[in-house]
Amino acid sequence: MTGARALLQLEGLTKAYPGVVANSGIGFTIRAGEVHALLGENGAGKSTLVKMIYGLVRPDAGRMLLNGADYAPDRPATARKAGVGMVFQHFSLFDAMTVAENVALGMELPPPMRELAAQIRATSINYGLPLDPDRIVGDLSAGERQRVEIVRCLLQDPRLLIMDEPTSVLTPQEVDILFRTLRKLAAEGTAILYISHKLEEIRTICDHATILRRGKVVATCTPAERTARELAEMMVGTVLTPPARPAAPKGDIALEVNGLSAPSPIPFGTALKNIRLSVRAGEVLGIAGVAGNGQDELLLALNGELRCASDIVRINGKSIGHRGPRGRRHAGLVAAPEERLGHAAAPDMTLTENAVLSGAQRRKLVRRGFIDWRRARTFAEEIIREFDVRTPGTEVAARALSGGNLQKFVVGRELSQDPAVIVINQPTWGVDAAAAASIRQAILDRAAAGAAIIVISQDLDELLEIADSFAALNEGHLTEPRPVAGLTVEQIGLMMGGVHGMEAANGPA
Repeated sequence: MTGARALLQLEGLTKAYPGVVANSGIGFTIRAGEVHALLGENGAGKSTLVKMIYGLVRPDAGRMLLNGADYAPDRPATARKAGVGMVFQHFSLFDAMTVAENVALGMELPPPMRELAAQIRATSINYGLPLDPDRIVGDLSAGERQRVEIVRCLLQDPRLLIMDEPTSVLTPQEVDILFRTLRKLAAEGTAILYISHKLEEIRTICDHATILRRGKVVATCTPAERTARELAEMMVGTVLTPPARPAAPKGDIALEVNGLSAPSPIPFGTALKNIRLSVRAGEVLGIAGVAGNGQDELLLALNGELRCASDIVRINGKSIGHRGPRGRRHAGLVAAPEERLGHAAAPDMTLTENAVLSGAQRRKLVRRGFIDWRRARTFAEEIIREFDVRTPGTEVAARALSGGNLQKFVVGRELSQDPAVIVINQPTWGVDAAAAASIRQAILDRAAAGAAIIVISQDLDELLEIADSFAALNEGHLTEPRPVAGLTVEQIGLMMGGVHGMEAANGPA
């Protein structure tokens, strides 16, 4: 790879926003046929950098060279025309349209639909990502949707493909398929700029890594020659300690769900089908599942936003199925949904106001119908301090925080309310290694204090690290919870894919 020609060269790229320098003098080279990792903690400047490469943001200083010629894209269409494609972390697909129609929307001059459908079939099969161009996107699994995004890029014959957290919604088996595709692309000379917080994946697939910290390049390395912990410590600039699980006996059943079935209120969502589970005080139940298999619906049903018959959900033996979110908070259940902006937090409200939204009852922030703003600000300050939320203060709007910092605030807000039952969907989504370790430790500390906790996550390493028992969601069905001890990632992947019973327990023959 060292002898391969330089495809993209960055020289002194700098971008500043009011009050912060996002990128300062960034310089490195990506070579043809190379899988190059871009690593850094939240706020390190990764997003700003790839936005400059893809034409979404103009640099204040520095320059880029593509194939030895000056490269300064003024918009994504210019970048795509030059041979730079990008697969974003969050899909930009229309559920009600077909695969071919979605692909056509991303092209400047799409060919006739029949010709495009043939191209989609041929390209998707050639790269091991088979797609039916006539299928409605809303009916596709998360893995299939990602295939649409990738194939849409490949049809434009990119020389550089930027991938942002590409495996966040995939099973281990689907990750293997994606990696085979990336190796094939690299062998054909395509360069791949790979962004991920999953450091073992970085070690497996990436040839080189550039590490950013606070907007500057602080290190480069060959990932396979480093451990995941060494990579994480290079990112954050400090020694990381793994979460410690305090020894604590499990108590009585705190949360019980018996035969929960419910239609999805979400367009193209997944109905819940006869969900049964119980979680004891001090226990962490990990629930895995590829996105779109009922995770959001399960949180809504447990949180009270999706109500059911009274006896179906019980907290400490009391029937609460008929109660809404406020009634369930009163009973001791708190929840942190996956969608940070719009569901977990109101974008245009301050952090203090967002602290009041879910903490008013359990933290006694309202007295005689009036908000006690002093107590509310103190609560927000406590969250910011204890969960290391990077923000100028409590009166900043939620939308002004980076995704990782808002995640820390939302999870911290719920964990700080002394709850009996905690339900969290994707607790460390989009946060860096140090923040993830901090959140996981906080979850374990709440369990040690006697809370019953459900963690819904697509990060299997996370579940194996903090959960006592494990179950998987597939098409609205929940497997029977079983102890984490002895489970392998491969067995979990099979359970997530809908394989149950002894077949999943034993793994493939």
